[in-house]
Amino acid sequence: MPFDSRTSRPRRIALFSGNYNYVMDGPVRALNKLVAFLERQGIEVLVFAPTAKEAAFKHSGTLISVPSVAIPGRSEYRVALGLPLSARKRLTAFRPDLIHIAAPDLLGWGALRWARRHFVPVVSSFHTRFDTYPRYYHMAWLEKHITGVMRNFYHRCEHVYVPSDSMAEILREQDMARDLRIWTRGVDSGLFNKSQRDLAWRRSLGFADDDKVIAFVGRLVLEKGLGVFADTLDALKAAGVPFKALVVGEGPERERFSKRLPDAVFTGYLQGDALARAYASADIFFNASVTETFGNVTLEAMASGLPCVCADATGSRTLVRDGHTGYLIKPGDIDAFRGALRALIEDPVLYRRMADASFQATAPYTWNAVLTALLEQYQEAIAGYRLRHGGTGAVVDPEYSAAE
Repeated sequence: MPFDSRTSRPRRIALFSGNYNYVMDGPVRALNKLVAFLERQGIEVLVFAPTAKEAAFKHSGTLISVPSVAIPGRSEYRVALGLPLSARKRLTAFRPDLIHIAAPDLLGWGALRWARRHFVPVVSSFHTRFDTYPRYYHMAWLEKHITGVMRNFYHRCEHVYVPSDSMAEILREQDMARDLRIWTRGVDSGLFNKSQRDLAWRRSLGFADDDKVIAFVGRLVLEKGLGVFADTLDALKAAGVPFKALVVGEGPERERFSKRLPDAVFTGYLQGDALARAYASADIFFNASVTETFGNVTLEAMASGLPCVCADATGSRTLVRDGHTGYLIKPGDIDAFRGALRALIEDPVLYRRMADASFQATAPYTWNAVLTALLEQYQEAIAGYRLRHGGTGAVVDPEYSAAE
């Protein structure tokens, strides 16, 4: 029987995330944009997530704090201890039409169990390649086990939304989910654009007007490719290529990274107009990370008119057209990264062509279009679930039939 997804518009959605307001990063920005958009559509949203004593920013929507502990060695992040009874009661009273889970953590598993018991469809979004993290902390043997847990989780969801085609391709090869969908990201072109370039600000940092400034923007953590970034700049300097380096961001590797790049300018964490000014006041964006599922920072840099040199990995592979808007380089290939940066620094015609193409390529990435498409997929998930389960629900999975 065919179904009309428009009849399945959700009225109430519960969102579960491991981080929603205590550290600002790409996934958190996307989730807050989503909640604000849904509320503008007249849809009620409850967000369940760990919280810290001090929030990093004012969040969107209604946030329900769940018990959590700081992650050892990465205390800025927290891990939820599951879905407590108080949260389950709040969820039951809320009566969501759909549950969206943003991470396969203990909180996410608790939400998944609750949904199975109460016949509520579940969708999930894939924001971070958690399975790749152990390789940066001398625990690569854990990777296959984490991948197995993630696969088990995502196969229980109606849809799994990934932010790029390149990420979806990898996850299909891993049989990570039954139904992978694309939820790409948008960029605020009113904020991130070439007009934010500020020569006076550059000069205040010690940059001359004709310097070529190579920018890093993101969390200062090992999985962001900090080692490759620093090694490449060392190689560029050894080749006698003139440049300056700008590092925007904060994190536990700040001290060690600043020692590796003693001549770089470190601004710390920036947001809003200050962040937009930093992007537009640089000249080249360099992202050596292979852990991004999309690469919000790359999209923001492109909107700011910067050609991008990135690792040929998920996220960047979808955004950057090699040889057109920048370069995609084999991960870890220092010589190739150096060559790409050198070409952009030494060839002004090439630089201008790529900078213009990079800026123009961001035109389709508007948040309204992206989030409207996601809402339509929500409706399809609900309609498909109802169609399979006779319109009202399914027999309770025995695995989840224990009393709460």
